[in-house]
Amino acid sequence: MPKNGEPTDHEPWEYTLYIPNDPRAVTICRRTLRLILAAHGLPHFTEAAELLATELVTNAVQHTKGPAAIRLRAENGALRIGVWDADPTPPHPTRPTTPDAETGRGLTLVRTCADTWGWVPQRDTKNIVGTGKYIWCELAATA
Repeated sequence: MPKNGEPTDHEPWEYTLYIPNDPRAVTICRRTLRLILAAHGLPHFTEAAELLATELVTNAVQHTKGPAAIRLRAENGALRIGVWDADPTPPHPTRPTTPDAETGRGLTLVRTCADTWGWVPQRDTKNIVGTGKYIWCELAATA
């Protein structure tokens, strides 16, 4: 960190926000993400990051019964968004949807809009919160 105490653009950072199973959590996560990106001088990620975070958090809130958490991490100019939830069921992003369907497109959007994505089962409490799954996606550094 420079002498003035301000972080440089190249220092990695990470935030984790623990959320209850509450539909209002989606808006809170989106607004928090926007503030974090602005504070770190990364406004170019805001639009895509909000879409991706909204889809991941919405899935966690709608399809599980327990708490969840969102983790944001920036390193080497890339942004990783991850959401933990207590349900260990693997995600299924290829569920067919109709053009007018209001649900079922979340992970397809993540797969399409993110530069990379994936998921890992969580089997112990040394991870974000505990057992369940962690779905993540990444937006690559801009050229």
